[in-house]
Amino acid sequence: MRKSDFEYDLPEERIATYPLTQRDESKLLVFDGKIEDRLFKDLPELIPSKSQLIFNNTRVIRARLHFTKTQGAKPIEIFCLTPHGQSVEESMNAQGSVLFECLIGNLKKWKNHALELILPGGIVLKAHRKERLGDVFVVLFEWDTNTSFSVILEQAGKIPLPPYMNREAEANDIDRYQTVYAENNGSVAAPTAGLHFTQEVFQRMNMLGHERMELTLHVGAGTFKPLSEGDINIHDMHAEEILITQTWLHQYLNHEGPKFAVGTTSLRTLESCHWIGNNLLSHGRLERLGQFDAYALPQERTTSECFNALLHELEQRDLQSISLKTQLMIRPGYQMKSVQGIITNFHQPGSTLLLLVSAGIGDSWKAIYQHGLDNEYRFLSYGDSSLLYFT
Repeated sequence: MRKSDFEYDLPEERIATYPLTQRDESKLLVFDGKIEDRLFKDLPELIPSKSQLIFNNTRVIRARLHFTKTQGAKPIEIFCLTPHGQSVEESMNAQGSVLFECLIGNLKKWKNHALELILPGGIVLKAHRKERLGDVFVVLFEWDTNTSFSVILEQAGKIPLPPYMNREAEANDIDRYQTVYAENNGSVAAPTAGLHFTQEVFQRMNMLGHERMELTLHVGAGTFKPLSEGDINIHDMHAEEILITQTWLHQYLNHEGPKFAVGTTSLRTLESCHWIGNNLLSHGRLERLGQFDAYALPQERTTSECFNALLHELEQRDLQSISLKTQLMIRPGYQMKSVQGIITNFHQPGSTLLLLVSAGIGDSWKAIYQHGLDNEYRFLSYGDSSLLYFT
């Protein structure tokens, strides 16, 4: 399979660069072998009785920092991608200093001097450029209070909108490029399938007996990285940090009804944990998951077996949670283990997210995306949604 197998023509005007006024008024394409057009607010009535919906509760951080030496000059932008040498949770709670791997815009203007920003309350934030790691730099941030880095970013940073929006973040994006249930700071991109949910939708879900479960994957900028040209297997899949907790493992295992992932990041977390548990059963090691590790592990084990192994390991270590990295690549031929379907937006041509959708529904993605284009669906992060039953 090649990248060209997952391309389609997406006109620029079909890319939603701004959200709808009301989150749940977006369109919802339902696919269960046939295509049906609905509204997102109808979702609670469209899923099977007593379903469990699984959400990614990560919160987008204001990861873009602008440092300007003189008024009116083009700023040096530091885009905080991922912590260096510690977990996301540890870095968000860091006080006084932290190391981050960052992209740097207008790099030629940054010599070896420290950059400074004066924040509200007179807090001074300094940035020191350290070693280069490929396309990114390690940056040491220092500030002169015991304020956490997550608070520093809230005061100093800008929301990192996806590059295809081709615009600067505006005041409205602070609220709208965030789910209503966002909790754990750490992502540089929103889990966009969740942007459609409102408290009204949650209330109807509760009334109809559906269950809501939350887990955490911190979304990295690699989610926007297009597939490498040629064979899809040569693509270097980005790694993201997931939080495995006793709480959500228990909740998943105790629910006996249908299960649906809200978004590709929730699905990637669940499927990754299936294989991390599978690896634990096979080799006795609890460790990060590589890009193709899943394809070499026993395929017959159930997700319940694998999640019970993870739960037992956490209990034995007396841990409520553990953070691990996943590089799992879900591609056509992969068999979904953890859920019966997914709620997801319409994704970029030639993307790893489209590979994941194709793994779940096969070549039907082509008819679904063409239907979306023919029927004025809005695409990508601020666009419309779909409910896809896996085949």
